Amino acid sequence: MKAIRIHKTVTKELQAINMDLRIQIAELLNLLASGESLGMPVSRPMPSIAPSVHELRVKDSSGQYRVFYFTKEKEAILVFHFFKKKTQATPKKELEIAKKRLRSML
Repeated sequence: MKAIRIHKTVTKELQAINMDLRIQIAELLNLLASGESLGMPVSRPMPSIAPSVHELRVKDSSGQYRVFYFTKEKEAILVFHFFKKKTQATPKKELEIAKKRLRSML
């Protein structure tokens, strides 16, 4: 089982959302850590950020959220970006933040 390393900013952002959504995200990350491969509609690749980057797609009554994670790290899954999705396409600003955070964690 791999460890899950979460960027410090993402930890703070996750604390600000409701408990049900946090539990849903935690369960999905635990599946990934145990070696499960998640596909659509729960997870999809994000090659525009980097190879082996995916996004978890979760939603509740308050909206849709995205959690970016990197799977190629040997000992851990890196969770490096979280945001509330408000538009059809992922905003360029969110992609840039994600790239910067991933670089800092690697």
